[in-house]
Amino acid sequence: MGYILRPYMVKASVNTTKGESMAFCDCGDMALYYEEHGAGPELLLVSGLSGGTWSWYGQVPYFQTSYRTIVFDNRGSGRSGLPAGPYQMKQLAEDTVALLDHLRVKQVFVMGLSMGGMIAQELAILAPERVRAIILGCTHCGGNARISPPPHALQTLTNNAGLDQKQIIEKNLPLFFSEECLKTRPEVISAYIEAQLEAPMQPEHAFHAQLAAIRTFDSSDRLSQLMLPTLITTGSKDILVPRENAYILHERIPHSRVVEIPAAGHAIHVESCSALNALAHDFFQNRWG
Repeated sequence: MGYILRPYMVKASVNTTKGESMAFCDCGDMALYYEEHGAGPELLLVSGLSGGTWSWYGQVPYFQTSYRTIVFDNRGSGRSGLPAGPYQMKQLAEDTVALLDHLRVKQVFVMGLSMGGMIAQELAILAPERVRAIILGCTHCGGNARISPPPHALQTLTNNAGLDQKQIIEKNLPLFFSEECLKTRPEVISAYIEAQLEAPMQPEHAFHAQLAAIRTFDSSDRLSQLMLPTLITTGSKDILVPRENAYILHERIPHSRVVEIPAAGHAIHVESCSALNALAHDFFQNRWG
């Protein structure tokens, strides 16, 4: 059964962090950039479309006090390799397995958001013995079961022609944040913009290579294989991945649980930073044994 996370818990943190260690993992046809922060049970944070290590500025300072927190730039993003596409979601999941092997991590807690949630699904299906528990945030199962965003949202997201990095970030803000957040929490939006501008601009070919992985992704008929502790989170005002997708995942993943964050948009890790962090820590902490 799902339940609603009460609004009074929805707060944001704008703390930033710098990498304590930086390195690359050989994934065969390219190198994957990663960072490690803190010590404790391993936690892997998997970012979404165009995202990377910088996406987790609200999570790393929180989780590094209790976890060996691992963040990385997906294939096609940031400092990782930018090979020609199209990419496939299984390929992106295989990159994460290569990273775990490189770091000699036998089992890991995983939180993946948006495209990162799709990668996390593939990872859990591909190598379930490597995953202790999993959080799937603002994501979907792909295929015909997926509830798509409005056509105008996809058109806005994918049309970057002639725009510089700041213009791309700003035109996408209404897709990632609720209208209320955009109007009443300028400090959250400015911190988000600042973090995105610190990242290398994603080349157009790599953006479309990642988009191809999303478009061809379909785990709907394989989710019954997931016997891992699974928490599914969604924002009630998510435009890019409508909230109904969380309940579709819930129906297909045995023993899963849904938490819906009221009035939150797609970027729940930013808009609802404190609430998501506390929820994730509680979920993982209860499975440390």
